[in-house]
Amino acid sequence: MKSDSVKKGMQQAPHRSLFNALGMTEEEMERPLIGIVSSYNEIVPGHMNLDKIVDAVKMGVAMAGGTPVMVPAIAVCDGIAMGHIGMKYSLVTRDLVADSTECLARAHAFDALVMVPNCDKNVPGLLMAAARINIPTVFVSGGPMLAGRVQGHKTSLSSMFEAVGAYTAGKMTEEDVKEYEQKACPTCGSCSGMYTANSMNCLTEVLGMGLKGNGTIPAVYSERLKLAKHAGMAVMDLLKKNICPRDIMSEKAFRNALTMDMALGCSTNSMLHLPAIAHEAGVDLNLELANEISAKTPNLCHLAPAGPTYIEDLNEAGGIYAVMNEISKLGLLELNCITATGKTVGENIKGCLNKDPEVIRPVENPYSSTGGIAILKGNLAPDSAVVKRSAVAPEMLKHEGPARVFDCEEDAIEAIKGGKIVAGDVVVIRYEGPKGGPGMREMLNPTSAIAGMGLGSSVALITDGRFSGASRGASIGHTCPEAAVGGPIALVEEGDIISIDIDNHRLDVKVSDEEMAARKEKWQPRKPLVTSGYLARYAAMAAPASRGAILEI
Repeated sequence: MKSDSVKKGMQQAPHRSLFNALGMTEEEMERPLIGIVSSYNEIVPGHMNLDKIVDAVKMGVAMAGGTPVMVPAIAVCDGIAMGHIGMKYSLVTRDLVADSTECLARAHAFDALVMVPNCDKNVPGLLMAAARINIPTVFVSGGPMLAGRVQGHKTSLSSMFEAVGAYTAGKMTEEDVKEYEQKACPTCGSCSGMYTANSMNCLTEVLGMGLKGNGTIPAVYSERLKLAKHAGMAVMDLLKKNICPRDIMSEKAFRNALTMDMALGCSTNSMLHLPAIAHEAGVDLNLELANEISAKTPNLCHLAPAGPTYIEDLNEAGGIYAVMNEISKLGLLELNCITATGKTVGENIKGCLNKDPEVIRPVENPYSSTGGIAILKGNLAPDSAVVKRSAVAPEMLKHEGPARVFDCEEDAIEAIKGGKIVAGDVVVIRYEGPKGGPGMREMLNPTSAIAGMGLGSSVALITDGRFSGASRGASIGHTCPEAAVGGPIALVEEGDIISIDIDNHRLDVKVSDEEMAARKEKWQPRKPLVTSGYLARYAAMAAPASRGAILEI
């Protein structure tokens, strides 16, 4: 066992003295040492219940013959960080989580790990760490929040942000907003739609790193505690069989993840995180593959914000395995991949039936014949841009309009709320990429303001930043190259006509090559907004969004 290096032999007597200081018995030291990596804290609603999940995991590990030891990981609440400098610190924590977990696991010679995350960046951060450390590992998240209820209708955090836009447009009273405020987020858990946290928890299940129900069992259900106990037991089985994350997260597993991403209609942030996780697993995941897979993968789910159903509904309909079983009818999944259950994907999903064809459409009756995410290219995005096609109004799949150009999110919000954006406009927000932000902020505030003011089916938004999974509409992000390095988005001028053709994967500005070249000659880089601290280091090392915004050594 790896932990023998800190527990066995005379040279390790000092180490054992420190274990004694922890109150650890000789019997515990004889067993495998299992790290339980918990992002429990009291500021993120998705994490406030993780102490209970960790206790259940520890019980499962102990029952199966291991010695569980809890260690921490950080997490940022994107909702609380939204719309101010805090959002610059969201994406960048993914790498902090991966790095710190690597340090903890290696320094203390853990034999195996159970990861207990729940929110947007610490789920992929811990997946990156798992691939990097490569010792037997199982994931069990804190689970999704239940949907809110307002005036007899289910609702969620995205409705809350849109309510603010509706209030600005005079469509809601302050009392109406207050009601949403009190009821939109009724329980602990990751926010209740197919936003980034739930997208990544569901894809963790698809990748094979989490057990059945990891992505969908609500946080407040006792079933989640049973799942956590089983996760603790499962990691001990993986340790005995020496099944490690790189055995599970193979190239075929990532193809499965992209396929299910399209079927589920996951957050566009998955197009940042999957390549980053694959990179740590030694797999080259080119985003070109996304359109190839999307072309043959039907979109079966329209979960909030794309539709009126929520993760709790997906759970009742049979969960991720039921969607996978449905998609497998088309021969689109690699069924022989090994998973954290110790079984293959095919064995896991066998007999998992779709219990609600309104929540999970049958493959014969999909929402669309192509997947939920599209990768766009063109003279405005020579490398790539990303859009959640399943959340775009049909009339906006093809759109042309004048550019309304802003060099930061705050200026765009001021214009939107000031009534300066009208139907047909294309809002361009630049210098918000990984290097330019720095930190690639989410643009949930402007997209919510546009939707809340009734412009969601007539105004597009393009950015080199990114979008929350709660964003909907023609919201095109990850535009590469970004403005900070002189990408074409930096050269767009007020009034330029921008052409969007999502079905044909195009994003163009109707300006001649000669004119764009002339503008590039005059372009000057902006001075960095941040020159010290972690953000400055991140900006110096960040790769393009098309490569997952990973840190380059």
